Order: sequence, then C-alpha cells, then structure tokens
Amino acid sequence: MRAAVVREFNEDLSIEDVADPSCPRNGVVLEVAACGVCRSDFHGWVGGHPKVVNGSVMGHEYCGTVVEAGAQAKYKVGDNLIAPFILGCGDCPACQTGMSNTCESAIVPGFGAPGAYAQYVAVPYDHNLVHLPLSMSPALAAGLGCRVTTAWHALTDRANVRAGEWVAVHGTGGIGLSSLLLAKMLGARVIVVDIVEEKLSHALSLGADAALNAASENAAERIREITGGGAQVSIEALGIEATTNASVECLATLGRHVHVGLPAGDGVMQINMRAIYSKQLSFFGTRGMPSWKYPNLLSMIERGEVDLSPMLDREVGLSDASAELRAMRGPTPPGTAVITDFLG
Repeated sequence: MRAAVVREFNEDLSIEDVADPSCPRNGVVLEVAACGVCRSDFHGWVGGHPKVVNGSVMGHEYCGTVVEAGAQAKYKVGDNLIAPFILGCGDCPACQTGMSNTCESAIVPGFGAPGAYAQYVAVPYDHNLVHLPLSMSPALAAGLGCRVTTAWHALTDRANVRAGEWVAVHGTGGIGLSSLLLAKMLGARVIVVDIVEEKLSHALSLGADAALNAASENAAERIREITGGGAQVSIEALGIEATTNASVECLATLGRHVHVGLPAGDGVMQINMRAIYSKQLSFFGTRGMPSWKYPNLLSMIERGEVDLSPMLDREVGLSDASAELRAMRGPTPPGTAVITDFLG
C-alpha cells in the first residue's frame, strides 16, 4: 500500500510502498477514506513525541470501510466506520467504568502503531469503532477527528458548561473552533483568543461573542473586563505556557480551566499558581473522549443540532501532508485539512 512515512524529523514525509497491514484477531483493517492532519501530528513530525520515530506512519483521525475482519472482530467487511483516536482495551477497570480514554493499555494509531496516512490501517479493539452516518461525508467525519470529540468531552464532562456561562477559548485551531461551535450550541457566551486576525474574524463569523488578539492586548485582562469579573470556563487549546497562564488568569472565582492543548517537549511550564490558589480554581486535564459517547455526538450532528462543516477547510492528497505540517510552524488559516486522495 501507499503510505507517508516519517524518515527525518522536520523533513518531508517519504511517500513509499509499504506492506499492507495484518488484520488483528480482535479488530479490522480499514481502507482509509479520509484522515485529518492534526497539530498532534505536527508535534510528532518535529520530534516532540517519543512514539514517533524513523519509519512511523502517522494519522489518528480517520474513517473508512472494513476490508478484512479478524476472528474476534465486532464488525464485518463492508461496514463504514469512524474511529476514536484512543482505542481502549475494553477489559480494564477504566474501560469497564466508561473511561476508555484513560485506558493504560490503549492503542493510538499514529503514535506507537501504524496510522492512517496510508491506504489501509489496522484497527485492534474494534469495539471502539462506530458506524459512520450515511449523511456524513468521510471528509467531514475525519475532520471531526480528535478535535471535535476532545472539545465535546472537555466541555460536557470536564467543565460541565451550562447555558449562560462565559467560555474563553485560547487558540482557534481545530480544538478552538470546535469548542466555539459546541459551546454556543450549549447556550454559552464565547470569547476567542488568537494572534491571527483572519482566524479571529472567522470565529466572529461563526458566532463568537468577542475575539481578542493576544499580540496586541492583554487577553486575560480584557476577558475579565468583558465578562464583568472573568469567565466561568476557559479552554486552553494550544499547549504553551503563555496561553495556559492567560487561561488561568482570565477566570472568575471558582472558574474551571480545561487543558486540552498537547504540551510540547517535556511539558514543563511555569504556571501562575497564585491565581489558581486565590480564586480557588479547578484545573482539569483532558485527552480524547470515551468511545461510548461517539454515537450520541454523531447523532446530534446528523440531526443538525450543530453545524460543524466550518471545521473542514480543504481536502488534500497524501503527498500534500508534508506541506500542511510545515505550515503549522507559523500562523495557519482557519479550518482543517483532510487527506482524501491516497494516490495523489
């Protein structure tokens, strides 16, 4: 099969013919219909993730059609499925209590296992997979990827966002835009923060109540002014020290910070603990979403309760993935790139 392979960090992915994946007994092989290009992939591409090495095939936001099923697989050949990026084992205490996104035996294609920057991908633990709604295009499904599902879990499970609350979103990439759209659907008022005017204008066109450029103003201070004392919830969607501190400092007393952005390098930061202490803030980490939450989220999207089509900006070929990753070194345009052509 054709795949985009990591050979040298910070260099173009190598487009190669590699062996087709073997089908796991407890899973399936999918012919990949679409795969999102995610900022988490960028961290791996630059050498910031220990499980991305020479020979890795990245890609964890994918959907496709079953072409082979193992003896213990739940699904059958011909099923069209979407995958969460964390594949929980299904048997451990975390999985048995509904928290498969915290499974210590989880497999994450693209990070330690071959991913979906390829024509085919092997998916073990296929009980995590979910039928792709007939009305949803593969490109949009892959565009939902880890960004929409992670944002949904962050808002509903970790932060417990309620109608009428102020939600601040720091960073308007995939996670940030998802958080904006989903928080508005929940009835919250949303302020977005970025340093790219194009992204701020785009967020305003999607319903943001305010948009702040952190390059020219103190975002935390302005959020406290606009909200009359601070936001109730703040979503950190970039994973750097500056936005983490802005997220903490913009909150009202008893506010909830949710850290969604993947920290680069060793992840060590200097955090304003006085703000956390004095305002008695809650500080949540979050990663992914339990697989059992997927059907309800997909059904909600299918019913038109939230329009996530703005998440998808462009469809690209497999050989274009390197350019998308290189672009993440600097400001990027709004929306997500999705690989849909695995021969181009």
